[in-house]
Amino acid sequence: MQITSRFTIAVHVITAIEYFKDMDRVNSEFLAGSVGVNPVIVRTVISKLREAGILKTQRGSSGAVLAKPLDQITFYDVYKAVDSVDKEEGLFHFHEQPNPNCPVGRNIHKAMDERLKEVQRSMENELKKITIADIAEDIRKEIRLESA
Repeated sequence: MQITSRFTIAVHVITAIEYFKDMDRVNSEFLAGSVGVNPVIVRTVISKLREAGILKTQRGSSGAVLAKPLDQITFYDVYKAVDSVDKEEGLFHFHEQPNPNCPVGRNIHKAMDERLKEVQRSMENELKKITIADIAEDIRKEIRLESA
């Protein structure tokens, strides 16, 4: 199973909100143009980020703002906020019906389940080490290189 594109869209949206913070009208339409998706998708992602305390929005005003500094928002925060993987299933989708009459089929879950959970835990621990500030800084470096 793949992590949904909501994760990368959310990172893009957060980074763009910070980068364009001094502009008027950084709304879902503007952000959708940057991301290259429908504004409805951006609004859904913004709603999830707001519920997670990553963004703030106000009724009647256009746009969202960061609820905390970029260096306090990790990839893990975003990953959890936008439901990047199915909560029940986890990162890996196991085939539904291994054959109980086959010695491999009968034991495959016992052999793999804990290992797959550990792989997911390891990945999630790595996500906790990367902040959106890291991404924003890399983008600023690339923009400076483009200007040179």
